[in-house]
Amino acid sequence: MNQSFQNQKQSFPEYILEMINISKKFSGVQALSEVTFKVKPGTVHSLIGENGAGKSTLMKCLFGIYHQDSGEIYLSGNQVNFSSSKQALYHGISMVHQELNQVRQMNIMDNIWLGRYPKKGIFVDRKKVFKYTKNIFDKFQINLHPKQKVSSLNVSQMQMVEIAKAVSYRSKVIVMDEPTSSLTEKEVEYLFLTINKLKDENVAIIYISHKIEEILKISDEVTIMRDGFHIATKSAQNLTNNLIIEMMVGRKISNLFPERKNKPGNVILEVKNLTAYHQPSFKNINFELRKGEILGIAGLVGSKRTEILEGLFGMRKLTSGEVTLHSKNINNYTPQKSITNGFALVTEERRKTGIFNELSVSFNVTIANINHYFNKWCLISDKKIKIHTQNIINSLRVKTPSQKTLIGNLSGGNQQKVIVGRWLLTQPEILMLDEPTRGIDVGSKYEIYKLINDLASKGKGIIMVSSEMPELLGVTDRILIISNGTIAGIVETKNTTQEEIMHLLSLYL
Repeated sequence: MNQSFQNQKQSFPEYILEMINISKKFSGVQALSEVTFKVKPGTVHSLIGENGAGKSTLMKCLFGIYHQDSGEIYLSGNQVNFSSSKQALYHGISMVHQELNQVRQMNIMDNIWLGRYPKKGIFVDRKKVFKYTKNIFDKFQINLHPKQKVSSLNVSQMQMVEIAKAVSYRSKVIVMDEPTSSLTEKEVEYLFLTINKLKDENVAIIYISHKIEEILKISDEVTIMRDGFHIATKSAQNLTNNLIIEMMVGRKISNLFPERKNKPGNVILEVKNLTAYHQPSFKNINFELRKGEILGIAGLVGSKRTEILEGLFGMRKLTSGEVTLHSKNINNYTPQKSITNGFALVTEERRKTGIFNELSVSFNVTIANINHYFNKWCLISDKKIKIHTQNIINSLRVKTPSQKTLIGNLSGGNQQKVIVGRWLLTQPEILMLDEPTRGIDVGSKYEIYKLINDLASKGKGIIMVSSEMPELLGVTDRILIISNGTIAGIVETKNTTQEEIMHLLSLYL
């Protein structure tokens, strides 16, 4: 192992992890500027900042994915310098990623011990694999069978498997990256119970999230970053929602939602008896959408909100139903036909189904409209692509070094702007957004809300699925409530309450 343990500080250091004056530059862009980050054992230390603040870069320096240009890292008082994530793992630093990367066709215990099985001679000791896994599950009250297939698990169960894997490395530090982005309230409560058990085992948790209410609930300490700088580290008890936001964005925010400019007009879209029985889905969905209206869709996890958007966009086969746009019946039997008919869909899973991660910003902006860039010789016009890409970058204020930058290197908020820009180039009449601000910081959320409002004020019909109640109440004109694949009600946003919506959400469970 290529690392140093020479600088012994003290027998029992106050901090399990110390990152001192870490700096990192990429192609002339200063990603981190002398950032100091210290974590005590047996505590939850949250790391928060806008997308692009430097949180991921800092953690990648910790894991040996990047090597800092300057600065030092200490683990248990000993200086370390990991050259790979494998080294970090074997020295007690684990990470539960937002995007779970598991071998779904294998069972749970194989996912946990893959590549480091206990052996009996030259053979894998299956009894020990089972025993070790069961011991971890019993200790943390994880109600899963070690031989259960990962493909049969829901998101929160998969996350528990990743936590068990981290524990199996005897981790001193576990980094959790947006761990609740796809969890229900009950699943979040269970996760928090597990985190508290890890604290009892003297494990330090680095908790990365954009959900400030969660951070204030679970954290002992909070570090705020902005533009690659360490802004503050404070006890969670001494922080408030507004104070965190102000330190994150560097200014006072009097309102989390922009002033509304849109004025809904005549009905442009009618959906009648939309039904899809494949993999028990939705039935008898009826609603209207007006010109310049923002229609929210609320529902618990599994309520079939996403499936309804997929049905409207030709990604899911419909059993029956009628869709009318500008009083004309249309048939969106494929996504391409939907685009031709004036529909656009920003999908829920940005990294999985939204972006082409290893391709440029320019490619990602123009791909849905690629047929419009062929010249009379059937060759693609690079000049036209550059002009349209730059227009999107300028109008949506996308922060990117250049059009050629890989979109995977942008922050989540800027990736989302690129995806929205992609669909704007198709000039849609109906823009559908599935969880448009998931995994995005509060500053970028405001910009997305403003963009949605601006599009609606220009006459676009907007349909927006969201799991965040304040977001629905702050952005929409009306809210369609879905319960178990059925409409439970449609309410005027200005006249409803969170309590009324919560009641309707559980109406058909």
